[in-house]
Amino acid sequence: MSDKQGETRAAAYAHRTRGFGVPATSDPHHFVVRIPRGNSAPVLISEHLGMSAGAAPKQILDRSLLERPRWSAIRAEVQRAFNARLKEHNLATGTWKVGDNPVDRLLGKELCVLAWAVERLEPEKIRIAVRNWLALRPEERWWLFGMTAIATGGLQDADKGWRVALRFALGDVAQNELLKPRLEARKVGSTGPNRTLGLFDD
Repeated sequence: MSDKQGETRAAAYAHRTRGFGVPATSDPHHFVVRIPRGNSAPVLISEHLGMSAGAAPKQILDRSLLERPRWSAIRAEVQRAFNARLKEHNLATGTWKVGDNPVDRLLGKELCVLAWAVERLEPEKIRIAVRNWLALRPEERWWLFGMTAIATGGLQDADKGWRVALRFALGDVAQNELLKPRLEARKVGSTGPNRTLGLFDD
């Protein structure tokens, strides 16, 4: 592809980005997924506060260190989901590469929720966790990140509080199975204004 074609394609997007939706501006708040060369070293997910950090003592927060097989089990679905969202906002899509992969701050929060859920999960349950993560709305993932990151958002917090709760919530039972009775009840029950929505409802 020629330079002119590349410029034309870039001009068609809402704005210029790096990686998965990170604005091409000076020091934005974003996440970085560091993928080492080879197939055995773990993958590090860190939050870079950028200019939003202000006077905070730490501007880079390591959020999750995933064993390589666990990362390999989620990377394709995460890339597909993120790229679908980027396309919806007329932004360039991304691809996981060896090295540092910048990720938009909101997408990074969502990725952390899934990473935290699978970091100590039985391997055979990871696909269930991915399905349940995909069933969540972005706002629900952001809320789960916020609640988890407050007290248990570091590398050493895998077996504490909300991190354990995420593991059981996303990795235990496929939510579409849990929702079947509720969805059937909706068909014959009230759909009035007082009906409330659960965390995993559509």
